[in-house]
Amino acid sequence: MKKPLSFIEFSDLVANKPQSYNFGPNSENPYLAFNLSGSNDSLSEWISNSPCPIIGIGDGKLKTKCDLVINNIKELPLISKNITEHPMTSMVLIQLLRATEKLPMANSLIVESFAFSTVQKGIEFKKWLSKKNKEKLPQSKSPDLLINSDSNILSIILNRADTNNAITSKMRDELNEILDMAIIDKNISKILLSSNGKIFSAGGAVEEFGLVSDPASAHWIRSVGLPAKKLMQLQAKLCVNIKGGAIGAGIEMAAFSKKIIASQNSWFQLPELKYGLIPGAGGTVSIPRRIGRQRTAYMAITTKKINAKKALEWGLIDAIED
Repeated sequence: MKKPLSFIEFSDLVANKPQSYNFGPNSENPYLAFNLSGSNDSLSEWISNSPCPIIGIGDGKLKTKCDLVINNIKELPLISKNITEHPMTSMVLIQLLRATEKLPMANSLIVESFAFSTVQKGIEFKKWLSKKNKEKLPQSKSPDLLINSDSNILSIILNRADTNNAITSKMRDELNEILDMAIIDKNISKILLSSNGKIFSAGGAVEEFGLVSDPASAHWIRSVGLPAKKLMQLQAKLCVNIKGGAIGAGIEMAAFSKKIIASQNSWFQLPELKYGLIPGAGGTVSIPRRIGRQRTAYMAITTKKINAKKALEWGLIDAIED
């Protein structure tokens, strides 16, 4: 980990190394961290177009321009380690979050799909994939989803406790079908999404990672096959109850809802960076709309678990129940 720069040192570095390739992947500066104290607006445009993540420490004029802001310097070693080990993925992540911050949600989902499809064929994901155990998905006679329609309320329950409700392609397709029905049926006024088991959802099933042959096909499958767009359309009717962990796609999909109620023992995590991936189930769209671009980057780059209290404070969830 490099020592954080003062704002003057940061300004001098940028002035002395004007070429973009001096920053980001395959350079001495896969990220830049500097103290915000004493900063001014002179580097606002440079930061917004930087090819590497910019981490601000403390408070100052450039705080809103940074990709990630921390108050405790003790958090920097983990951030440094994760970016240094995954510089390409980190670059794509922060550029995506910058680009989609002010775009309409539907457009942002398309951009996310392009970005995810890109890193899915990147060297960092391929490295993880080469070391992954070739495990098969556990088989179960239980249905992936339990559906109940009572009057004008639709209940959807994730029902694969044996896999911690990992989102498989089969579960995804079944969820898409029921969401399509909910969009058509105007009599449905409320949709309740919950789960059986100790974990709300472990996110995308890792056993299925890396099965798509090329980026263009990956984008096509994601842009038409992910539930995110449908969840966005149903946002006003959707209420999610979370107990235990909501990991990766679990919290990414839930964050589209109008209201998230979580148990006191719930926790939230975006672990995709350790695979060489970015959130790709709509999370770079849904989560920033709740907690902002910088906190989303914090979750994705640190891969740390966020407890229910912190999630409520940030606005990632709306209520905690006993």
